Amino acid sequence: MKRIVLLLAVAVLALLYITWPRTLPQGILTAHEPDTANGERMFHAGGCASCHASGDDTVPLLGGGLEIDSPYGVFRVPNISPDPEFGIGAWTLLEFVNAMKMGVSRDGHHYYPAFPYASYTRMRVEDIVDLKAYLDTLPAIQTRNREHSLAFPWNIRAGIGLWKLLNLDAGPVVSGLPDDAETRRGQYLVEGPGHCGECHTPRDWTGGLRTNRWLAGAPDPGGEGRVPNITPAGLQDWSKSDIAYYLQSGFTPDFDTVGGSMVEVQENMAKLPAEDLEAIGAYLEAIPALD
Repeated sequence: MKRIVLLLAVAVLALLYITWPRTLPQGILTAHEPDTANGERMFHAGGCASCHASGDDTVPLLGGGLEIDSPYGVFRVPNISPDPEFGIGAWTLLEFVNAMKMGVSRDGHHYYPAFPYASYTRMRVEDIVDLKAYLDTLPAIQTRNREHSLAFPWNIRAGIGLWKLLNLDAGPVVSGLPDDAETRRGQYLVEGPGHCGECHTPRDWTGGLRTNRWLAGAPDPGGEGRVPNITPAGLQDWSKSDIAYYLQSGFTPDFDTVGGSMVEVQENMAKLPAEDLEAIGAYLEAIPALD
């Protein structure tokens, strides 16, 4: 019996060790002068307002509060305004970078991957620093939001450490792409801040993305219908410019219009410069075509 208890204790300690939240060191922050204009660009690329905005004003009010129903329970989107008490105004740059790239909160616990850090982990540290600088220019919202309401065992955050071991990868999703600046920029925007794969790629039994079916379409997270295939097999004869025009205007090549949850995505993407939209088109043209 003593041996069994000892083995169980060792197993528990080992599990705690391998699932403990991992963070990046201070040295990850290189000398970099924050660029708020680029931070705003990253803000729109990431669609931050779609989840975190608490109003429809021209200036984003990022008080959070959106409730997201899921099979695991209800996730509630936090306040990311620069309010020092209820938002992220008192956060250090390193704390913000660790949240974005490692999915670790300021007080050292795992974030649930409903926050798409599995994509943001591919972002450059400098872009995340710029994003924080831009967020700090927005109005502080004094709103305290409720915690998530999740059923057992999903409310045990230690399990997220195991999920990260399986699914958190800062490397590129697609290899063998044309080695030109435009395609590389498109890959960065789609696989990183744009987090397009979070909806357009099916998931495996762990809830991680099936990267061998990258962007080939998936069940709609909202529970109705499917998110379309945006590989060349799904987009068919759309050109790079067609894709860019769709993201800028909301119109398809045959003059249909964007619909559903993609409306907000398109409205955010439309705020990006034309060269970024063309880069996204170049990347989507270059990835493997999957039926």
